[in-house]
Amino acid sequence: MSKSPAVGQPAPDFTLPSVQLADGEWVRRDRTLSQELGHPVVLAFYPGDDTAVCTKQLCSYSSGLEAFTELGATVWGISTQGLDSHESFARKYDLRMPLLADTGREAVNAYGIALGGLVRRSVFIVDAEGVLRWKHVAAVGLTFRDIPTLTAQLAALGQG
Repeated sequence: MSKSPAVGQPAPDFTLPSVQLADGEWVRRDRTLSQELGHPVVLAFYPGDDTAVCTKQLCSYSSGLEAFTELGATVWGISTQGLDSHESFARKYDLRMPLLADTGREAVNAYGIALGGLVRRSVFIVDAEGVLRWKHVAAVGLTFRDIPTLTAQLAALGQG
């Protein structure tokens, strides 16, 4: 397993295909982390679409998306399923953030969160300059970091 990048280091860059509801249409497009400079990005890696804890996590982030956007941040959900799976999952639960398909495990490996064939539930906060400022990599993944925990970390970026 690759080592997870250290806080304070540049966040590993990647480009992945995504799906997101935009103006009533499901839009598929590539997203590149380094093209998000200028605002923080929350990378929420999750093990699988339409599973119990992942559904609870992503629904929570989606329903509370304004808490992130008020701090200037975007949230990306990332797992190893394909775009069709992501779109079905997003449609079923009306998820508002982009879901990225890491089918080749590029980002999973770059962030050191592979666990055999699985993905550790993990959240990384990348600042506006592309530097990793906070991370949580779950040992088991039966729980997830809640919105108040993440928004407190985001708010601290503006005070640094």
